[in-house]
Amino acid sequence: MIPGCRIVTRRLFNLRHCLSSLNPSCHPRHLSQSGHCNVSMDLKGVLGVLEQLAPLSLAESWDNVGLLVEPSRPRPIKTILLTNDLTSAVMDEAEEMACDLVISYHPPLFRPFKRLLQKDWKQRLAVRAVEGGIAVFSPHTSWDSAKDGLNDWLIGGLGHGQVSVLSQALCSAPQRHRVEFTAGSQVELDSILKLLKETENSEAFQYTLLRNEEGGQQVILTCPGSALTPVVQTVLGNVSTSQSLSITQVQQNPMLGCGQGRHVVLDEPLSVGVAVQKMKTHLGLPHLRLALGEQKTLDAVVKSAAVCAGSGASVLQGVKADLYITGEMSHHEVLDAVANGTSVILSDHSNSERGFLTVIKQRLANHLPDSVTIAISKRDRDPLEVV
Repeated sequence: MIPGCRIVTRRLFNLRHCLSSLNPSCHPRHLSQSGHCNVSMDLKGVLGVLEQLAPLSLAESWDNVGLLVEPSRPRPIKTILLTNDLTSAVMDEAEEMACDLVISYHPPLFRPFKRLLQKDWKQRLAVRAVEGGIAVFSPHTSWDSAKDGLNDWLIGGLGHGQVSVLSQALCSAPQRHRVEFTAGSQVELDSILKLLKETENSEAFQYTLLRNEEGGQQVILTCPGSALTPVVQTVLGNVSTSQSLSITQVQQNPMLGCGQGRHVVLDEPLSVGVAVQKMKTHLGLPHLRLALGEQKTLDAVVKSAAVCAGSGASVLQGVKADLYITGEMSHHEVLDAVANGTSVILSDHSNSERGFLTVIKQRLANHLPDSVTIAISKRDRDPLEVV
């Protein structure tokens, strides 16, 4: 597994964060029988746990994730409220329970604004959070992308099978470039290499030297994106090497098991009708919307399925599967899938995500001290209902 997608061992992790919390002493006498530390934990410590569960680097570039509201006066985190959406009703709930931190799956603050006024409901929420000293954190697409995250949970409702990622996440390491050029002689090569070693961050360069048939030296140099300009300027400063210069961007390594959407080839195929019932149970819903693929019935066999929590059409588009499962798709996106013989199950947007809060609650409980109470909002719900 790639570092950053793995949850570290519970006992060691708890101990380490106890040492960095508001109360730095975490003597064994403060540990409960479960191995949790009974001293308090500050906001920084909780954010560290959340980062271990799902690194924010996994989020999509357009998303607004992480700590959105930070109180000016640090205090121990005693109560955390989990919600899919931070609405006025959920904020009421947070204030009533003297909540210290709201973890809202969807970011309540997304688009930039220049003022905080009472006429806008999201701005009102931001003001209330600041006035109440309530921190607000949003993970959104980092939870979607993480290994064993939201999409893995969602596809697990159909049963076991061979699961793969639809849109692979790449390593978040700094971008690197490969620079290739040929030096006509050893003297010329030594001169250029000397200049390159004087370049800033030259310790991060990687070299490979190959002798060509004409007796020249081919240089393959890999450097960080931040050093690309001075490297290229050095090579271009020599007439001979500049004529052979080639620059390519190095492909980032994939983060195995991480990315948007999931595809499964089921160990035990099932019918569309059975898939609907299993997803109702998994999501805790009495109703789902179903569009049968062309020439398909409720008895049609489902051997493979693709899922994407929330609004998943852009991720699912063109994926070969017997069944799509997501929160919402447009009318024409459903028609496209049906025409291709793929059946579609829609739960409404947040209904495809909310059940994962139970999983997150348990994971947080496994990594936070017993002094922290974790609750799932009782007032959070999808705005749409069947009437």
